[in-house]
Amino acid sequence: MLDWTDRHCRFFLRLISRRVLLYTEMVTTGAVLHGHRDRLLGFNLAEKPLALQLGGSDPDELAECARIGEGWGYDEINLNVGCPSDRVQRGRFGACLMAEPELVAECVAAMASAVRIPVTVKTRIGIDERDSYEELAHFISAVSAAGCETFIIHARKAWLSGLSPRENREVPPLRYDIAAQIKRDFPRQGIILNGGIQSLDQAKVHLETFDGVMIGRAAYHNPYLLADADRLLFGEADSPLPRRAVVESMLPYIQGELDRGVRLHSMSRHLLGLYHGQPGGRLWRRHLGEAATQRSAGVKELRDVLEQDWLRSA
Repeated sequence: MLDWTDRHCRFFLRLISRRVLLYTEMVTTGAVLHGHRDRLLGFNLAEKPLALQLGGSDPDELAECARIGEGWGYDEINLNVGCPSDRVQRGRFGACLMAEPELVAECVAAMASAVRIPVTVKTRIGIDERDSYEELAHFISAVSAAGCETFIIHARKAWLSGLSPRENREVPPLRYDIAAQIKRDFPRQGIILNGGIQSLDQAKVHLETFDGVMIGRAAYHNPYLLADADRLLFGEADSPLPRRAVVESMLPYIQGELDRGVRLHSMSRHLLGLYHGQPGGRLWRRHLGEAATQRSAGVKELRDVLEQDWLRSA
């Protein structure tokens, strides 16, 4: 979810659901240790509960980054062992680490000993030709012994060459049965299912087998699918904010960010899918996209789009 689940996106999603656990974009250890931490790690307290996802393979660096993340107030530290992109592989992190379970275990042990908050791992079910169940079970066993109690399993294998990151999300078949077998064989571990989940109804079905579900791009392109999560999945009685009220609740935040020099497009791009599947949804995307690209665009332009007759009747 690089360049997608930034702090503006997370603030917006939190207006739709108060309870779902949100994750940052993957941040590399080098960026945390040597980059602009306020830009990389800063967040609004309204975003919590919030997990920091790290990319790296050096145990000492990951431990230090975990300490930094805990100090910033994150609720969980997640190690990405699932991203298959070439750039990530060159940095020796992401899915290529599935070939080195003992190294991942060493990294998790170092992180777990450095913080008091949970350390979790996001992984695939295999890579390249190393996709046997025995290899996956060995990976889970080794990393569990190092202190990881929760795994987020993207139920597809990853090809480290020959497929783009997008193709790796679509071409390898989903194998929920393999993830389910891991849950049966590791009943004490929290197993969170990821991959191909498009609705809360699907999520509810999977929750009969798994300890949780992670929804990524489906929730980004259609964020209002999370609107009933608090009621359906967490048992809360309050009704979700209507779409219009979500935008109106976002306006003070947007104005504050504009005052800090952030351009409207950096925030409004995350709102484009709010009316997905609704009357006026395409016009919302088009008009909001056009309005936000104006260099001086601000809250007024967003309000103007919100007040269009075709949207008020949606």
